[in-house]
Amino acid sequence: MAIWDEIISFITSGEIFTIPTLPMMIISFIVGLVLGFVLKKALKILIIVALVAIVAAYFGVLGLSFDKLKSAVQTYGPQVAHYAALLVGVLPLGLGFVIGLLLGFIFG
Repeated sequence: MAIWDEIISFITSGEIFTIPTLPMMIISFIVGLVLGFVLKKALKILIIVALVAIVAAYFGVLGLSFDKLKSAVQTYGPQVAHYAALLVGVLPLGLGFVIGLLLGFIFG
């Protein structure tokens, strides 16, 4: 039980960069809610775009080849990985963020 007392005392009396811990947790929770909502909407749009691309490829409007895909991944892959690492480094990865992300995704 001593660990729970330490965690509760850190949450109620601790500071991160001279800002109390509780507002930081609330901010990360709200950021998680917003990102969960945006992620759910973006996922719906991505599914629709993928279906349109599949239909366009079936009718020959859009040509899909693995060579073009491979060259695009080689060209833009490291850039995407770099920006994804920066985004993960900036986001608050606390429990409040994860809970907010899940709630925003489920109820968004």
